[in-house]
Amino acid sequence: MNTNISATDFIKAATETARYFGFKDMEVLKKDPACTACKKKAATKNDSAADRKMDALHGMLTQGACAYYDQKLNNIEGPVLLYSMESVPRSGETAFSFQILNVEKSIAETMLIQTMRTLLEEVGLPHHSVRINSIGDPDSTARYVRELTAFLRKRIDLLPPDARELMKEHPFLAFRRLIEKEHELAHKTPNSLEYLSDPSRKHFREIVEFLDMAEALYEIDPKLIGHPNCYSDTLFAIDITDDNYEKLEEQPIYIRGGRYNSFVSRMARNPVPAAGVVAVLRNKKVPARTPRAPKAKNPSVFVVQIGFAPKVRSLLLVNELKRAGIPSTQDIISDSLGGQLSAAKNCGAKVAVIVGQKEFVEGTVMLRNLSNETQETIPADQLLGRLKRIAR
Repeated sequence: MNTNISATDFIKAATETARYFGFKDMEVLKKDPACTACKKKAATKNDSAADRKMDALHGMLTQGACAYYDQKLNNIEGPVLLYSMESVPRSGETAFSFQILNVEKSIAETMLIQTMRTLLEEVGLPHHSVRINSIGDPDSTARYVRELTAFLRKRIDLLPPDARELMKEHPFLAFRRLIEKEHELAHKTPNSLEYLSDPSRKHFREIVEFLDMAEALYEIDPKLIGHPNCYSDTLFAIDITDDNYEKLEEQPIYIRGGRYNSFVSRMARNPVPAAGVVAVLRNKKVPARTPRAPKAKNPSVFVVQIGFAPKVRSLLLVNELKRAGIPSTQDIISDSLGGQLSAAKNCGAKVAVIVGQKEFVEGTVMLRNLSNETQETIPADQLLGRLKRIAR
């Protein structure tokens, strides 16, 4: 286990991982013709520093949505996957932000979690645990807030003075203070999962199904919450563990993320769904010179998928290809088979690996030669051996 990671190595690994999963940096995205052709930025409401910091990450998470509108990325049709290096305010610690905008489905959070898990492997921290919770959509949150408020008001005399004061601002803030103090009431409050609407319950269940399929160590943590003026639906954290999967007291990397649709709805006239994650390298300042990530190799494999379960399988397959050193790319967010195959040809890939519902159920994949349009179905466990020969 490598707990002494340099800022330079962290930046290189984060940049490489981001590119592998299809995230692009701001300088690349700004040059998109849809952005350069637009003369006027989208109308947004004035958001204060306090508003941005409702993410409890010094505003580094919500800054992704601000950049999305400021740099006219909202003119790009479809999803935008964005990464950026950050300097934590005051501490100067090195941080990386990964953002997925204009994707409403749970695949956004799923992809962010897997990207982080891959990054941890890259920097020598393969053992970790995911904590996850949901406060649901606005209707779900409203029901939960009412129950939480009633619960805390009935026990107002038992609250510490600072938590009592925070109740005047928002019950979530008082609840968070109880959690920080490890107060006994924090373990007795209503559970937000009990108030989820059917769509929010389905959204959350899909992410849990991904964690099961990925054989990831995880727990559902009802005390993992965020301000409802910022967050909605899923929140997650990833904790570094030792070889025995015990959480390290000193976390070398601090990772928090989630969906923050509520913030975007408040700051933008034409809001889009938004999810993101921030990874902070603790006690390591941003280097004076930003290291360059290795130049990306041209992909020889394009992973194509159709359907939620095939998306998850494909996301895990992308990680397997990375471990095997096979240059690949994908568009996990896309639901269009034709669009993905077109993208596969345009990027110069030699083969497409196709996972549909039938292949997922049967434990197979379809291997398509993009030069002569031939294809065959093979067992999934034979895929890496075949691709290693093709990728040479």
